[in-house]
Amino acid sequence: MLNGKTALVTGSTSGIGLGIAKALARQGANIVLNGFGEVEAARAEVAALGVKVLYHGADMSKPAEIEDMMQAAASAFGRVDVLVNNAGIQHVANVEDFPVDRWDAIIAINLSSAFHTTRLALPAMKAANWGRIINIASVHGLVASAQKSAYVAAKHGIVGLTKVTALETATTGVTCNAICPGWVLTPLVQKQVDAKAAALGLSNEEATKLLLGEKEPSMQFTTPEELGELAVFFCSPAANNVRGAAWNMDGGWVAQ
Repeated sequence: MLNGKTALVTGSTSGIGLGIAKALARQGANIVLNGFGEVEAARAEVAALGVKVLYHGADMSKPAEIEDMMQAAASAFGRVDVLVNNAGIQHVANVEDFPVDRWDAIIAINLSSAFHTTRLALPAMKAANWGRIINIASVHGLVASAQKSAYVAAKHGIVGLTKVTALETATTGVTCNAICPGWVLTPLVQKQVDAKAAALGLSNEEATKLLLGEKEPSMQFTTPEELGELAVFFCSPAANNVRGAAWNMDGGWVAQ
């Protein structure tokens, strides 16, 4: 379905981003990976699916590095056809205690980076009259949780940016949508489960139930693979007229 096309996924060396990159690679897309951590392992996993892989280590808080990454992608593959804005960080504190530098970093990486990649990807997408912009928001783009002011503000912002981008491209072959996951079992979340288990003297299974029970009625994690398949759907002809959606995959979280 995506043979000959190129997908750039930010924050894609592990977790949700890697899951989405692999799902798009299975459809034949060449992949531009970005992020920190196990770069070679991620590159090998994606390359094993038989597509070309480019890695760029742009710091998503720095517009100049984002521009360099977008240029590198265009040089290697012609243009970015599918843009997945996934990079994100988190910090938890009450508003009055929230470190200003953490606020600035979260807004830069979770929100402003998506503006920069989008503005740089759109001209070539419009010229080709085909493109897919998929913003990984969060259930926190739709509802809030205490102590997550910067993250919730950024993710609500991503949903707003998605809608505006969708309206501006509404008569073209370019679409923009957001995916809003609830709890996803990534290495980051597994650490939270482990910490809860250790702190409360619980088994991993009990700690998982406690974590999910607070918010997610299904009592099960969403997987990176499921999110990847939703991204594939957004890239399909069936989703040609899905525009500006904030699609929650959250086990019933916001239905409450």
